[in-house]
Amino acid sequence: MPSTFFGLTIAGSGLNAYQAAVNNAANNVSNLDTKGYSRQKVEMKSGRAIRVHQQYGSMGTGVIADNIIQLRDKYYDDKYWNNQSRYGLYEKKTYYMTQIEDYFKDNTATPGFNTIYTKMFNALDSVKSNASDKSVRNEFISDAKELTDYFNHISGNLKEMQTGINDEIKTTVDEINSISKKISIINREINVLEQQGGHANELRDQRALLVDELSKIIPVTTEENKVHNTNFPDMYTGATEYYVKLNGKNLVNNFTYNELTTDVRKYRNSQSDADGLYDVVWKDSGEKIPMNSSAMSGELKAMFDLMDGNNDENLKGYVAAASTGSVTINYPSCKDINNLNLPVQGSFTVLNKVYNYSGFSVNTDANGQITGMTFTLDHASIDTATINDMQGAKLEVGSSNDYKGVAYYQNQMNQFLRAFSESFNNIEKNAEDSYGNKAGVIFTATGASDNKELGFTDSVKGQEKTYNFSGDACDDTYYLMTAENVKISSKVQADSGLFGTKTYTEAADGTHIDNGAEASDIISKLLNLESKEKIFRQSGGSEFLKCIYADITVDSQECSVFEKNYKSISNSIAKQRKSVSGVDEDDESVDLVKFQNAYNLASKTIQVLNEMYDRLITQTGV
Repeated sequence: MPSTFFGLTIAGSGLNAYQAAVNNAANNVSNLDTKGYSRQKVEMKSGRAIRVHQQYGSMGTGVIADNIIQLRDKYYDDKYWNNQSRYGLYEKKTYYMTQIEDYFKDNTATPGFNTIYTKMFNALDSVKSNASDKSVRNEFISDAKELTDYFNHISGNLKEMQTGINDEIKTTVDEINSISKKISIINREINVLEQQGGHANELRDQRALLVDELSKIIPVTTEENKVHNTNFPDMYTGATEYYVKLNGKNLVNNFTYNELTTDVRKYRNSQSDADGLYDVVWKDSGEKIPMNSSAMSGELKAMFDLMDGNNDENLKGYVAAASTGSVTINYPSCKDINNLNLPVQGSFTVLNKVYNYSGFSVNTDANGQITGMTFTLDHASIDTATINDMQGAKLEVGSSNDYKGVAYYQNQMNQFLRAFSESFNNIEKNAEDSYGNKAGVIFTATGASDNKELGFTDSVKGQEKTYNFSGDACDDTYYLMTAENVKISSKVQADSGLFGTKTYTEAADGTHIDNGAEASDIISKLLNLESKEKIFRQSGGSEFLKCIYADITVDSQECSVFEKNYKSISNSIAKQRKSVSGVDEDDESVDLVKFQNAYNLASKTIQVLNEMYDRLITQTGV
C-alpha cells in the first residue's frame, strides 16, 4: 500500500519531467541557428504502476522523462549525401571550365586565335604583292611568331591549371584524412557516453556534419550497427560500430580510419601533361582508387576529370605479339601518327596490370597510316605464362577518361598545329628563298631530348616505314610538335629572306630557273590554308577556335545546368531534413506554453495535496 503522502511523489514526478521538457525546449531555441544541430525531444512515459490492497488493484506512479532523443531521419541523410557528391562534382567542374573558357576567349581586350590567325594571313597577303620587300616579310614572320606565342601561352596556362589542380588534389586528400580521423574519434566518444546509458546527441550531430562535408568531396555510404552481448545476443550493450565506406572499402572503421595518400606518377598519361601528377591510393595497401570509374563522384572526381580528361582518346590496341622485353599491338585506335597523344615514355595496361615503357616504334603503311606499334619495356620483363595470356588482349596506354579536360584541349591544339605546320612547311619545301636557294621549314619545334630545333625533313611517301621514339628527336614526323614547344624557325626569324615566296624549279639539265624576285606563286598556295584547305576536324584552319570553343561552351553549360539542378535538389532535401530535425520557432513556442501549463498543473496538484494533508494532520481530531 502506498504512503499517505504518495500523491506528492506523483506530482513531483510531473515537476521533474516538465522541468526537463522546458529545459530541452530552451536548448532547442538556443541552437536555432547552429549548423548541423538536430532538434531534440524529451521522451516521457508513465511510471510503473504499483499494487495496492484496494478494489482498483494498482495505482500509477506518475511520469518519467525517459530519454532525450534527436529527431533525425537516416533516409534523408542518405539522400542528401548521395546528392552532395554529384553537386560537388559539377560545382568544381563549372569553376574550372569557366577558367578554360576564359583562356580561349577572343575579344578586343584579349586578342585570341581568330584575331592573330587573321592578322597573320593578312600579312601574308601583303607579301604576295611585295615579295621582294624585306619589311613586309618581317611583318609576316612577326605575326607568325605571335601565333606560335599564342599557343605557347595557352598551353602554359593549361599546364599551370593542371599543376594547380594537382596541388588541390593533395590538399583535398589531406582534408579527407582529417575528416576521417575526426569521425573515428567522435565514434569512440559516442560509445563511451552511450554505454553509460546516455544519448550522445550533440556528438552525433557533429559526426553527421562531418559526413556532410565529406560527401561533397567523395561519394560515401555509412553503416551503423548495434553491438550486442556475445553471451546474451538479445542484450544491447549501448555500443555501436560506425563505418564510412568509399568505393566499397572502409574509410572509417569505427575507432580507426584508413588513410589515403597521393602517389606521384612515374610517367605522364598524355604527351602534354605536367610532370609529377598524382594518383590517389590507399596508404596501407598502395591500391589505386579508380577515379575514372562511373561509380566515383564528388569534387575529387571533378579534379581528376579536369586534370586527365582526354575524351577517351588515349591509345588502345590489341596485343599481337609479346616477349620478355616488348609488346606489339595491332588495330591501334589512332591511325595518324600526328594525332598520337601518348608520351615518349609512359605506361600501358594489359589484363589490369600496368607496365612501364621506355620508348616505342610505329609502323606505317604506304599511305602513312599506323598499322602497328611496339613498346619497349622499362626495366621489367614478362614471364612466359603472362606472355601467353596477353595474346589478343586489349592494351590501353595511360588513363582513359571520357571527359574533355586539360589533356583533351592540349591534344586538340597539338593536332591542329601539326596538321597546319606540316601543310605550310610542305608548300615551303617547294619554294625558293630570296637568295635563290631551296627554302626550309617555317614552323618548327624544340626537340624532345637534346633541345635542338626540329628540321622536319621530308617523310618517305609511298612505302612502309618505321618510326622510332625513345626520347630522341625524330625529324620526319610532327608527332613531337606540341602547343608548348612550337616555334618559328630561328633562321627565318633572323633573316626573313629565307622565307620562300616563289616556286623552286630546275631545268632538265639540273640548273636552277630564276622566276624573278617578285614572283609569289607559293604565297597563293599558302593563303589557301587560311580556310579553304581542310586542316582540323574536317574544317579549315580558321574554324579551329569555333570547334574548340564549341567543345568548351557545351561542357561548361552542361556543368552549369547540372550544378544548378543538383543544388536545387540539395536545397529541397535539406528542407525535408529540416522538417524533421530542424528547430522551428513556432513549434518551440507552442511546446514552451504546453510544458509551462503542465508544470503549473503539477504545482497546483502539490498545492491541493498540501491543503489536504494540512486538514488531515492539524484539523482532524482523534
